[in-house]
Amino acid sequence: MNRASAGKRKTMNQMRKQEALCGYLFALPWLIGLFVFTLYPIFSSLFYSFTNYHFSSTFKWIGLTNYKVLFTRDKMIPLSAYNTLYFAIFSVPLNMCVGILIAVMMNQKIRGIRILRTIYYLPNVVSIVAVSMLWYFIFQSNGVLNMLLGAVGIQGPNWLSDPAWAKNALILMNCWNAGGSMVIYLAGLQGIPRSYYEAAEVDGAGALRKFFSITLPLLSPSIFYNLIIGIIGALQTFSTALVMTDGGPVNSTTFYVLTLYRRAFEDMRMGYASAMAWVLMVVTLLLTLVVFWIGNKKVYYEQ
Repeated sequence: MNRASAGKRKTMNQMRKQEALCGYLFALPWLIGLFVFTLYPIFSSLFYSFTNYHFSSTFKWIGLTNYKVLFTRDKMIPLSAYNTLYFAIFSVPLNMCVGILIAVMMNQKIRGIRILRTIYYLPNVVSIVAVSMLWYFIFQSNGVLNMLLGAVGIQGPNWLSDPAWAKNALILMNCWNAGGSMVIYLAGLQGIPRSYYEAAEVDGAGALRKFFSITLPLLSPSIFYNLIIGIIGALQTFSTALVMTDGGPVNSTTFYVLTLYRRAFEDMRMGYASAMAWVLMVVTLLLTLVVFWIGNKKVYYEQ
C-alpha cells in the first residue's frame, strides 16, 4: 500500500512538473519580450545616464556629470519643466471635468445611447498624429474655431503663432481625448446603486444636490484613478507639440519630453537623454506618491 501511495505521489509530481513546464513555455514569448524590450532598455538607460554615450562614438563613464549639467547648465530644462507643469496643472482638471460631464450625459437611458458612447470614444482610437493635424487646421487664424468665434462677434487669436495662446491651444485640444476617461467614469456611475437616488428624491433633494452628495463621492475612486493616469500622461506629453508647433513659438510649447527627444535624436547625446528620462521618472513617481497619499484619504469606497 505504501509503495502504491509513493508511486502515485511520484506520478502526480511528474504531472505537476510537466504542467509547470508547459505553462512556462506558453509564457516564454511574453517573458522574452519583457526582458529584451522592457527590462534591458530600462537598466541599460540607467547605465548610459552615467556615460557620455553618443550614437557615433564609444561611451566613457563620466559619473554624475550628465545630472550636474541637467540641473545647472542646460537652460532649456527650467523652461521645458515650466511648460510641462503648466500643461499638467490646467489640462488634467479640465480633461477630468469634461470626462465627468460626458459620462453623466452618456449614463442616461435614451434611444441610441450606445451609438453616442461609441462616437465620444472614437477619438481615442485615432492616431495622435492624425488628430494633431486635424487640430492644426482648426487652430489656424482662418480656421474653423476662429470662424465660429467670429460668428458671435469674438476676434479669435492666432492660437499656434502667439506664445501667449499656444499652450492654451494644446490644453484645449487635450479635451478631445476625454472619451477615454469617460469610459472609466461611466463604469463608476453605473455601479452606484439606484436606491441612493431614490432615497434622496424622497427627502426632496434636487439634481445638483444628488450630484454633489451622491454621485461625486461614490465616483471618487474613478476620479482618483483618472487623476493619477492624467498626471502621468500630462508629464509625458510630446506628440502634439512636435507635430503642431515643434516646440514654438519662442519655445512656449517645448515640453520636457520634447527637449529629451531633441537631446537624444538631434544632438545624439544619448547618455544625457537617458539622465533626463530617469529624472522624469523619479519626478513622476514622487508626484504620483504625493497625490496618492493626499487623495487616497478623500476617496470613498462603499465597502
